[in-house]
Amino acid sequence: MQLDLTQVRPYGDSLGDGAMQLSFTLPVPIGAEAIEAAKQLLQQMGFQSVSVVHLADLGEGFTFIVAYAKCPISIDFTAIHVPQVSTEHLDFAATNDFIEKHIGRPLVVVGACTGDDAHTVGLDAIMNMKGYAGNPGLERYPQLRVHNLGSQVQNEELVAKARELDADVILVSQVVTQKDVHVLNLTQLVEILEAEGLRERVLLICGGPRISHELALELGFDAGFGTGTLPPQVASYIAQEMAKRVG
Repeated sequence: MQLDLTQVRPYGDSLGDGAMQLSFTLPVPIGAEAIEAAKQLLQQMGFQSVSVVHLADLGEGFTFIVAYAKCPISIDFTAIHVPQVSTEHLDFAATNDFIEKHIGRPLVVVGACTGDDAHTVGLDAIMNMKGYAGNPGLERYPQLRVHNLGSQVQNEELVAKARELDADVILVSQVVTQKDVHVLNLTQLVEILEAEGLRERVLLICGGPRISHELALELGFDAGFGTGTLPPQVASYIAQEMAKRVG
């Protein structure tokens, strides 16, 4: 079967069959009624050939459900255009050389997980010296002066530290996303920077599993990095974007 990128559907056993695996939680007790509720819900959403294949009792009247179903619609993949950070990829040595040549001084980077977010895995993967997946973190770059403030840092505290250090870059990691708290935290940070006259003086970057470059731009950030981002990608962007600003 020849693939038509203008009519892309999920793939299961064969191209174009629309087969999907879905998982979700319903606020109902486990049992036959939960199975039927899941089926009716998916059918009303337009799914076909619905089959509930797994149930798990989450306690207190909640049931976790795994179902198979077929999606009847397709999308035109060729019409998709997603905003992305578009800078040249530079390795560790090239990034340091670029900063030294085009900026002439080390850049100051301040990073934190803000609000009540205590998840520093992503932040540390990018910033800590050990880095991630064999890629050195920003702390190892001689041309970057990195300050990792850690978790649960209030936006006011982050801005105060950025002012104190005369930061060039603020990097915010957001993992906790319940009730869009990440959007609220990021929006508040931009508002504080604007109120204090600092927004145009810093390169503002956010990252996390629910972060996209498009969302970052909408919220007033300069760039957003999602799942799978490696330290060299962030370092390359910082170097090249800051060079544009001083050029």
